[in-house]
Amino acid sequence: MLKTHSCGHLDTTYIGREVTLAGWVHRRRDHGGLIFIDLRDREGMTQVVFNPQLAPEAHAIASEARSEYVLKVTGEVQRRPEGTDNPKLPTGQIEVVARAVSILNTSKTPPFYVNEETEVDEPLRLKYRYLDLRRSRMKENLLLRHKVLRFMREFLDAQGFVEVETPILIKSTPEGARDFLVPSRITPGKFYALPQSPQQLKQILMVAGLEKYYQIARCFRDEDLRADRQLEFTQLDLEMSFVEQEDVLDLIEKLFTALVQTVTPHLKLVTPFPRISYREVMDKYGNDKPDLRYGLELSDLSDLVAGTEFQVFKGAVAAGGVVKGFAAPGCAGYSRKETDVLIQKAKDLGAKGLVTVGILAEDLSQPDAVHSVAAKHLSVDMLQKMVSRLGARPGDLLLIVADRVEAANEVLSRLRQEMASRLGLADPNMMSFAFVLDFPLLAWSEAEGRWDSVHHPFTAPHEEDIPLLDIAPEQVRSLSYDIICNGYELSSGSIRIHRREMQEKILRLLGYSQEDMEERFGHLLEALDYGAPPHGGIAPGIDRLVMLLAGEANIREVIAFPKNQTGYCPLTRAPDEVTAEQLAELRLAVTPEEKAPNPLS
Repeated sequence: MLKTHSCGHLDTTYIGREVTLAGWVHRRRDHGGLIFIDLRDREGMTQVVFNPQLAPEAHAIASEARSEYVLKVTGEVQRRPEGTDNPKLPTGQIEVVARAVSILNTSKTPPFYVNEETEVDEPLRLKYRYLDLRRSRMKENLLLRHKVLRFMREFLDAQGFVEVETPILIKSTPEGARDFLVPSRITPGKFYALPQSPQQLKQILMVAGLEKYYQIARCFRDEDLRADRQLEFTQLDLEMSFVEQEDVLDLIEKLFTALVQTVTPHLKLVTPFPRISYREVMDKYGNDKPDLRYGLELSDLSDLVAGTEFQVFKGAVAAGGVVKGFAAPGCAGYSRKETDVLIQKAKDLGAKGLVTVGILAEDLSQPDAVHSVAAKHLSVDMLQKMVSRLGARPGDLLLIVADRVEAANEVLSRLRQEMASRLGLADPNMMSFAFVLDFPLLAWSEAEGRWDSVHHPFTAPHEEDIPLLDIAPEQVRSLSYDIICNGYELSSGSIRIHRREMQEKILRLLGYSQEDMEERFGHLLEALDYGAPPHGGIAPGIDRLVMLLAGEANIREVIAFPKNQTGYCPLTRAPDEVTAEQLAELRLAVTPEEKAPNPLS
């Protein structure tokens, strides 16, 4: 090794010992005679002193060093002079007095500061990702990710799970998003697909008798990118045999609880994790992945206002819609301009409008007790009931939407997030996990004129709901479950169908002919004929989980080499064109009009 110790490990117990360090120049300070260099490696930083009287050759070399030069330094660990300790560093009580130094490599001036956490445009950061990853925040994020993965492996190993790698080149099958296709040179005209998940293969591993499987799986989905989504992602994929839903939930709750307490003990955690039905979560929060770190629960006012003469409310209820809202605490004093901003936001989100009602006094019959353009259309008694239903108090602002159920839920859930952000209601140090259960098994697609799987085609229905498959498929609940945290979905999972006849029944409901079933899923259907045990699993997303643990708002901050929002990698310049020879080998051709524009142009 070129070094005997790491730059972050030295302390007063090493005083008087000779050490050799190697790393990057974090900062260099020339104090006339003495030169001080903060030498940095992955583990931390140590101050190195170059004294021209003690080591003139080393001092001369140090005078040539600049930021991000790579140095090897040999010297003696000494106590820092009184009054010069740096309490911000673990090594802040000592320094290394250099005896010898060599420059292992020079460096150009970096395009942004590596030794400071300054704002840098993301395209520049991604182009020079190797420099970005030297910065403290990014380094800590990758080390956190490593600790999370190591903990998961150790935890599951102790629970009797076996790690198995499944193929990256698989058969293209529909699982909800577009596949990335890989042309086969050996079999021209045919294609592999990159896996959206190892779903079918892990079920087949259960048929094979492994009973408890997991892997840190790389998955690929050709879909639009956003802050919490990449074209390729990593998930903890696991499957268990001879289990029921509660067994899977119990395992994941224990895993995540122990993970947070061990890897990020500074974060707070609510246990046990709440278990909320899909119906309840949509009624209370308007979406199936709400942030539970704050209240602002939605309430349905339709029954209270159905008989009102206020046409906005009356018309929505008569048309089969809903009147729904929540109370924003302490916002009754919003100005007309401020409420207009909220109304416009609701319209931008697809609502017909937004009714705001400021509650300024407990006795609503008093003059100026209610601030709203709708007040003259609503009786005091009705207003009082609305206030009670929404749990409002004097000083609160009621935000109410009258629209179709889906539109009202979507708009109010977004306004709920908006108001929570404005009011600072979400504790950044809280990890608020919950399970969402009993999703519908199927949803009708108007565009396709058929049923679609809400989760995926291999999800089992509730046993008691099976008769409804023939008469009311929309009422069938699935044995599926999501784990959510702080407004994000971390994972979906389910108990799987393990009998061929039930799997074929579901596939027929989804519009597959017997021929289609055999073509697309024949391998899985045949496996179910050979004693497939009851089984289920889940696949938490590693990227989103680490993002939340690190307190980041974008998963690109916890991935070593992410793509940008257009799916382009500024570092490697992928995707890129390939040679005519490569295309000829695959018997493919690209016509000029199919060529995509340069993402950098």
